[in-house]
Amino acid sequence: MSPAPPLFSLFEPTVILPFLVAVALVELTPGPNMGWLALIAAGRGRTAALAAVAGVTLGLAAWMLAAVAGVSALVLQWPWLFQIIRWAGVLYLVWLAWEAWRGPGTGPADGGEGSRRTLFLKGLLANLLNPKAAVFYTALLPTFIRPGAGSTVAQALTLGGLHLAVATTIHAAIVVTAAGAGGPVLRRLEGRTAGAVMGGGILLVALWMAWVTR
Repeated sequence: MSPAPPLFSLFEPTVILPFLVAVALVELTPGPNMGWLALIAAGRGRTAALAAVAGVTLGLAAWMLAAVAGVSALVLQWPWLFQIIRWAGVLYLVWLAWEAWRGPGTGPADGGEGSRRTLFLKGLLANLLNPKAAVFYTALLPTFIRPGAGSTVAQALTLGGLHLAVATTIHAAIVVTAAGAGGPVLRRLEGRTAGAVMGGGILLVALWMAWVTR
């Protein structure tokens, strides 16, 4: 029997299990994505929030590919670029908070196809403007690259893909939990009150992002 390709050695328990535990702990640590997705799920329902999860995942995938190509390293080498992306992300969340506050509400009526597309794009943009993702991929992936396991690019893409799978699973679980637990409470609120609660929550997420990316 011919030996397994070098890349398959990445899936040895001594390599893959520490990686999966590390990324799971990172994703389970409360952060802006978790807070924003929970608010969307509670206010607009599970289907709309899952559209936001898809946008978040695509944003993370873009940063992962940028890290593999070496582009995201520039964000770390040039502090001014990091700060521009960071504050753009914070201000974007503040704008989302204002939009939620002045909107007509957050109930099921907002869950149509157009709303899902909008939430997808918001999740995508919010993550493209989150330099923490660049730090994560640039710092973590090289730690698990094995010199004898084949192409470093293939290894990075494989590990990055596994992280995206873990992140998506955890984000989806947060959405389902928040929609079931907080949805009935938030959806009982009406009009401006619901918008104020939603906007205040997103504003806290913006402040949270400013803190964790400082």
